[in-house]
Amino acid sequence: MRKRSLRIQVWVNQEEDRKLQKHAKQSGLSREAYLRALINGYVPKMLPSIDYYTMLRELHAIGNNLNQLAAKAHATGHLDRTSFQREADDLRRAVQQIQEAVTAPEPRQSSS
Repeated sequence: MRKRSLRIQVWVNQEEDRKLQKHAKQSGLSREAYLRALINGYVPKMLPSIDYYTMLRELHAIGNNLNQLAAKAHATGHLDRTSFQREADDLRRAVQQIQEAVTAPEPRQSSS
């Protein structure tokens, strides 16, 4: 069963249709999902560039390297565990902030 039971049809002109298609494509959403986001008070962001995904992969690789270093240091006893944990937490926060800054929808500004 569908989650949405109401269908709404809207007539648009060619320019409006072109803009809707363009904005939906830039956000990576269908036209319907794009319009639902707007109705719910969000302006979808554009899809991030390929560079974003490359950078994210690199950050994840750094995190994996830190984990390997931690395991090795723990085995040998030559690492300040508190300092390392703080650095690993900072890396995780940085990755999360980058993801949110680039992909999270933003609330629509009120025009009143």
